[in-house]
Amino acid sequence: MQCTFTPSHKKTALFFALVTSALLTACSGGSGQSTEDLPNTNPDTGDTSYSGPAPESEDVQNYKRYIWDNLAAENRCGSCHVEGNQSPRFVRGDDINLAHDEGRDLVNLGSPEDSRLVTKVTSGHNCWLANADTCGEIITNYIEEWAAAAGSVASTITLTPPTEREVGASKSFPASSGNFATTVYPLLEEYCAGCHSEDADTAQQPYFASSDIDQAYEASKARMDLDNPENSRFVVRLGNDFHNCWSDCADNADTMAAAIRNFVDGIAVTEVDPSWVISKALYLTDGVVASGGGRIENNAIALYEFKSGSGTIAYDTSGVNPAIDLNLSGDVEWLGSWGIQLNGGKAQAATATSKRLFDTLTGTGEYTVEAWVAPANVVQEGPARIVTYSGNNESRNFTLGQAMYNYTFQNRNDSSTDADGMPALITDDMAERAQATLQHVVATFDPINGRRLYVNGEYTGDTDPVEAGLLSTWDDSFALAIGSEVSGDNVWQGSVRLLAIHSRALTQDDILTNYEAGVGEKFLLLFKVEEQTDVPQGYVMFEVQQYDNHGYLFSEPKFITLEDGVTPEGVVIQGMRIGINGREAVVGQAWANLDTTVTATEYDPQNGQALSPLGTIITLEKGPTSDEFFLTFERLGNEEFVRVEATPAAPAAPADLTPQPRIGIRRFEQIHAALSAATGVSSAHPAVVDTWEKVKQQLPVEADVRGFLAAQQMGITQLAVKYCSTLVDDTSARASYFPGFNFSASAAEAFDTDAERALVIDPLLEKLLGRPIAWPVAVGGHTAQLATAPDEAAVRAELDGLIDTMTACGTGCDTDRTPTTVKATCAAAMGSAMILIH
Repeated sequence: MQCTFTPSHKKTALFFALVTSALLTACSGGSGQSTEDLPNTNPDTGDTSYSGPAPESEDVQNYKRYIWDNLAAENRCGSCHVEGNQSPRFVRGDDINLAHDEGRDLVNLGSPEDSRLVTKVTSGHNCWLANADTCGEIITNYIEEWAAAAGSVASTITLTPPTEREVGASKSFPASSGNFATTVYPLLEEYCAGCHSEDADTAQQPYFASSDIDQAYEASKARMDLDNPENSRFVVRLGNDFHNCWSDCADNADTMAAAIRNFVDGIAVTEVDPSWVISKALYLTDGVVASGGGRIENNAIALYEFKSGSGTIAYDTSGVNPAIDLNLSGDVEWLGSWGIQLNGGKAQAATATSKRLFDTLTGTGEYTVEAWVAPANVVQEGPARIVTYSGNNESRNFTLGQAMYNYTFQNRNDSSTDADGMPALITDDMAERAQATLQHVVATFDPINGRRLYVNGEYTGDTDPVEAGLLSTWDDSFALAIGSEVSGDNVWQGSVRLLAIHSRALTQDDILTNYEAGVGEKFLLLFKVEEQTDVPQGYVMFEVQQYDNHGYLFSEPKFITLEDGVTPEGVVIQGMRIGINGREAVVGQAWANLDTTVTATEYDPQNGQALSPLGTIITLEKGPTSDEFFLTFERLGNEEFVRVEATPAAPAAPADLTPQPRIGIRRFEQIHAALSAATGVSSAHPAVVDTWEKVKQQLPVEADVRGFLAAQQMGITQLAVKYCSTLVDDTSARASYFPGFNFSASAAEAFDTDAERALVIDPLLEKLLGRPIAWPVAVGGHTAQLATAPDEAAVRAELDGLIDTMTACGTGCDTDRTPTTVKATCAAAMGSAMILIH
C-alpha cells in the first residue's frame, strides 16, 4: 500500500547590547575590514555555452537548464561524456536533443537519489569535490529541480514490511567508565591524545583521548562495536584507513580490537524479560526512508544540509556556481543527524564566493535566510551571530542573530538604516520566540514588506521599525559566516541543522511547507504486532530520526496494517514503552500512560490510526546502525503484562529550614526597570545605557536580602544619579515631572517655602509610594498593604533636610545650584530602600 506523507527587560537588555557593541567597536579603531581572506574551495565551473540545435520539447529544455548547464563544464562531466568521447554522451555539446536522449536513461525523476547519475558519482566516479556524497547530493538537487518542473516529484511513500527480527539478548555500555579506563583508554591516551584531546596543540573533535576519562568514554562509545569489536571504527581506521598507526597498521588494528574485546567481555548480557508483551525488533536502518513531500528551494542560491558528517568544509549543495562552501574552524562538531554543533567555533566562506550573494541579491532586491537551529541557551547576547554576511562588528549586509529570548534581523538598506543594519528588527519580549530547542527560523526581506521574521512556520507579527529601502548600499567584499562575526566576535553557540539562502522572499505558504517538511534524515519504523493483535500485517509505526549525537527522536505513533482490505477493530493498546538493546529505556517513556483502542470508525486505510500526538527523545547508546529497538506493552490486543511498580521509599522527615526573611530585594534588571518607571526616563537613553553597562554587574543578582552588600548600594546610587540627571537636564521632561517648579530661580528663592519644596518632593513620593501611602503586594490573588511601608513624614523630613544642606550657601550659591539640588533630592529618593525593597 501507499501512505501519504506530508512532511520588558529582555528587549531593553538587547538594545543595550546592540548599542554597547556599536560603541565598543567604534572605539576600537574605526570600521576597517576584518573579514578573513579564506581560500575559494570551489571555483566557477567555467564556460558551458551551447550553440547547437534548439531543444525540440519543453522536457529537453528542462534537461538543458537543470542537467546539461550544470554538468557540461570541463571540471564536471564535460571532459569525457561528450561527442566523440566516452559513452553515455549526456553532456555532448553538438546537439542538446541527443544529449537528452542519452541522459534521460540516467535519471529517475520519481526518485532522484536513485538516479544512475547520482549513484555513479557517490561511488567515487569523477566527483569534483573532496566528498563524493556531496557531489551526489548536488546532482540529486539538479534532478529534483527538473522533476519539479516536469511535475514528477514523488508525493507518496511506499511502506514495505521490514525483515522480521526477534528481540535478542544484548550488551549495552555501562554507566561507569571504569572498565573502559583499564582496557581501551590506555591505547587512546598514548597514541591519539596528540590530536583528539582538548589539550592538544592541534585539537580535533571528537575528544576520545581527553584527559577527562568520562568525556573520553562518551566520545568513544559510537566508535566501539559491542557486538563485533573487529568492526569498531577505532579498528577500521587503523587497519583499513592506515590512520595514525604507531607501528604496523595490521598489528595495531589487532591490538585495538583485542582491547575493545576485553572491554566487551566485562559487560554483562542484558536478557529480555520473558513476561513482557513485546513487538518484533528493528534497527534504525530497517525503517522506510521518509523522503516524501518536498521543500521549496526553487530560488535557493546557497544550501547547507551538512550531510558529509566529517572534514573541515561544509559544502554548499544548492548546485549554483560558484559554490559558497564554508570552512570550519575552532570548536565545531559534526552531528550524526546532519548538522554542525557550534561550541565557540564558526563556519565561514571565502569573500570571493560570498560575492555571489551580493551579485544575486542586489539584483533581485529581496531574499530569505532560512535555518533550522537549536540555540544552546537563552542567555546569549550581542546579538550573537547565527548567520551573518558582514565585514566586521559594525558593518554588514545582513545578520540573523539571537539576543536571549529574542531573534534579531539586521539588514543594510540605502535609506533608513546605518551600515550595521540598525535599527534591528527584534521579536517581541513577551513572545520569547528564541528557545533552547530545535526551531525553524526564517528571515525575509523585500522592498514592499521590509524585514519579517517567522518561527516554526508562523509569522511573528513584529513590525519593521524602518522603511524597507533598497540593497544598493551593500558591500561586495563581505563574507558569509555561521556562529560568530567574521572577526570571531559575538559568538553564537548551538546547532545548525540546515541553512538555505533564497533569492526571493518566501511566502507564508512556502515557509509553512518547508517547516512541515522538517529537517534531517527520517525513517518510518514498523514494529510488527500481528501475533498479539490478530491483525494481518499489523504494525505500530513511528517516525524516527537521529536527533543529535546523543539521542533519537520518536514521534507520531500510529497503528497500521499493510494488508489490503483489512480494517482493524477493537485493538486495545495500553502502557506502551520504547525498548533499546534488550531493556526498556530509562527515560523518555512518553507513552507509558497510553490507553487507547483502534477502531474501524477511526482507522484510515491510507494513513492508519494515530495513537498519540506526543514525541520523545531516547538516549543513543551504540549508534544508529547498532541500537536495536522494540516496543513493550502492558496490554496489546489479546496479551497483557501486569506491571508491578516498585513501592517508593517513605519520605524522610522534613528538616527544619533556616528562617527566611519576610522581605526581599529587587534584582539588577528589576532595579533598572523600576528606576525607568519611577523617573519616566527610557532605559534605552544613551546616557543611561552607558552607566548601566558599567554598574549592572555590581547590582544584586538574587532577591535574598541577606546577600546585600554595600558595594551594591553604591551601584544603585550611581544608576539613580544618572536617571535623575537625565530627567532634570531635559527641560521638557522635568517640566512635566515637576510642574510649577521654577528651575530658573536661584537656590535661595526656589526652595524658600514649604510649598515650593513640595513641588519637588511630592512628585517623587507619588511615583515611589503612590497614593495612599502604602506598598501594594499580591497576596492570594488580592492586593494587600504592607504594614512596614515607609512613613511619608519621615521620608519627607529626610529629603527636606537634604535640600537644607544643598541650599545652605544662600545667596552665594552657584547659578546651577537649583537643578543640582533637584537632582540630588531625586537621586536620594530613587537610590533608597523604596526602590530596593521588593
